[in-house]
Amino acid sequence: MAVADIHLHDRLNDLLPPRRRGQAITLEVSRRAAIKDVIESLGVPHTEVDVILVDGDAVGFSHILAGGERVDVYPWPTAPAAARHLRPTPPTRPRFVLDAHLGRLARYLRLLGFDCRYRNDIDDAEVAALAEQESRVVLTRDRALLRRKRIRLAHYVREVDPWRQVEEVCDEFDLYPVLAPFTRCSRCNGRLDRVEKAEVEHRLEPLTRRYVEEFLECEACGQLFWHGSHVSRMEALVERLQRRGLGRDRRRDSEPPRP
Repeated sequence: MAVADIHLHDRLNDLLPPRRRGQAITLEVSRRAAIKDVIESLGVPHTEVDVILVDGDAVGFSHILAGGERVDVYPWPTAPAAARHLRPTPPTRPRFVLDAHLGRLARYLRLLGFDCRYRNDIDDAEVAALAEQESRVVLTRDRALLRRKRIRLAHYVREVDPWRQVEEVCDEFDLYPVLAPFTRCSRCNGRLDRVEKAEVEHRLEPLTRRYVEEFLECEACGQLFWHGSHVSRMEALVERLQRRGLGRDRRRDSEPPRP
């Protein structure tokens, strides 16, 4: 059986067992094995890969290994700039679909103004279908989901804490310039519009009716929102994100250009 030496670069090593990180992996290869299948057999979904070099030449996912090659696999942030890129370019304002285990991340992203399809009973087949049919970016911590061919643009979420997940996703897709807080319903993903108090007064509790004057209403589910302590907390978190984005811009401006 022929073998190839696989070198995973940078953050792709996060997806390997500790003992295999940062070193060449020698694998037996079949003449019928596409390089995509070889890489995914290591636990690295194709959606995490941007550039594949075989003996220095850029190839696509369907390339068949013959044996004896050196394979270098790069994630998109640090891939060679002049190579053939396999990862689709994300839109400036991505639309997302999240798996059933990322409910709090979905809620936060909606509060930040991003269109997120999510249900706590959504299954992998539906996630993949929505990704393909509606050109949505998949967010998940399930690597098996990301091996589905229908999914082209996705991100495997490394963080466990929901707010750290928000920061990770904002970093990954550079969402800082397009934050639009309090424009989507955190419950159903519908758009929020201002509504006159007189139109909703009959739905308010006595203290709310007395002290609150400005309201937002979800156009889809009718949920009402108004400024309260939870909004103040979210505003503080948005300010943190904006400062984080400014810090990233300054660091990026100070970096030398890539060759």
